[in-house]
Amino acid sequence: MCELYSKQDTLALRRKHIGPSCKIFFAADPIKIVRAQRQYMFDEKGEQYLDCINNVAHVGHCHPEVVKAAMKQMELLNTNSRFLHDNIVEYAKRLCATLPEKLSVCYFTNSGSEANDLALRLARQFRGHQDVITLDHAYHGHLTSLIEISPYKFRKGKDLKKEFVHVVIIPPTGYFQKVAEYVRAAGGVFIADEVQVGFGRVGKHFWSFQMHGEDFVPDIVTMGKPMGNGHPVACVVTTKEIAEAFCSSGMEYFNTYGGNPVSSAVALAVLDVIENEDLQGNATRVGGYLTELLKKQKAKHTLIGDVRGVGLFIGIDLVKDHQRRTPATAEAQHVIYKMKEKRVLLSADGPHRNVLKIKPPMCFSEEDAKFLVDQLDGILTVLEEAIGTNSEGVTISENTPGRTKKPKEAHVEVLSAGAPEQKENPSQKRNGLCAEKQSPLSKRLKT
Repeated sequence: MCELYSKQDTLALRRKHIGPSCKIFFAADPIKIVRAQRQYMFDEKGEQYLDCINNVAHVGHCHPEVVKAAMKQMELLNTNSRFLHDNIVEYAKRLCATLPEKLSVCYFTNSGSEANDLALRLARQFRGHQDVITLDHAYHGHLTSLIEISPYKFRKGKDLKKEFVHVVIIPPTGYFQKVAEYVRAAGGVFIADEVQVGFGRVGKHFWSFQMHGEDFVPDIVTMGKPMGNGHPVACVVTTKEIAEAFCSSGMEYFNTYGGNPVSSAVALAVLDVIENEDLQGNATRVGGYLTELLKKQKAKHTLIGDVRGVGLFIGIDLVKDHQRRTPATAEAQHVIYKMKEKRVLLSADGPHRNVLKIKPPMCFSEEDAKFLVDQLDGILTVLEEAIGTNSEGVTISENTPGRTKKPKEAHVEVLSAGAPEQKENPSQKRNGLCAEKQSPLSKRLKT
């Protein structure tokens, strides 16, 4: 691929012309990605990275069937949805077939944020209420209507006061049924945001709300980024009753690009790939294998406080103290930068940014899972040897990638043993590429 600019020139132009609130991963040492294939991304030097951070490319980066579908339709027609076209209705039919029968009416948008904004409009028109209940530390989008219900991303002002104190765990089976009962009894509707976890990512179910029982049916379901594998397409699915109430307002709903022929063709191809390559089954198998490997690491490493998740959506909770559950925020940032050096891309999430979040493309393999865990094991081993059982002396920057200055050097000495030698990723061997071997850590622990 011919690049327009060097990495430094690209970074300089971004700083000059792109808004400073638009953050990037690994801001202290950003990666310039120029191409990607399946679960791998490549920088301008041809270095290969295992992508565990990017659930946008749901069925794999640049999947040939998805690319072919987009190109074929682009050669024929792309316009808005005011004309009759088979693609949008075929996709709506197939999408609704994956959902409970009651959910049968679709509205197409371009992003999960647009979908959630529209879901609020549908709910408010149907019931006439304005208040919204959401989970603390949630994120539902960047539009004005969603900022107040996305405390994870946006409630960071100095003058904000907590109106309630929330404690949230992974909801047990039956939890949302009971929540929905209370909400509906109070005259509300239940909206399931499937943007992050839909389309088979949780493994045993196509939609995460189905984990709470086949008899549990939300009133509205929203979906986004995985739907188009990187192409902008999203959707709201609801009941006929709610759709008719929305129509009765007299206000037409129109989205210029929502459900256009190309977007619909891409989304249809994604459904085909999920089915033809059994990616939902892969999420169950590989996700289960990865979870078991990580649980073995939990027994080995004092920094791992918990491993939780389903399918290929997994969190590793890093803590300084198992009794007090003190978040190991600085250590988590150190780990994700070190994993980047090992050519594995991870992010840290959660209210204290101490949870390593794993959400790779659905074609992620057992070889990839083993490679990921081997690298994490080596990094945690060196880190724990350096800090001992007390993490309080570590002064690594607690900023997350995408919003950091370069992490500070830790104020602890490292044992003379260097970092574990970089192992060759089997996937790199298949692609004819070998990762550069990492040099041993210096005498001081650096991020």
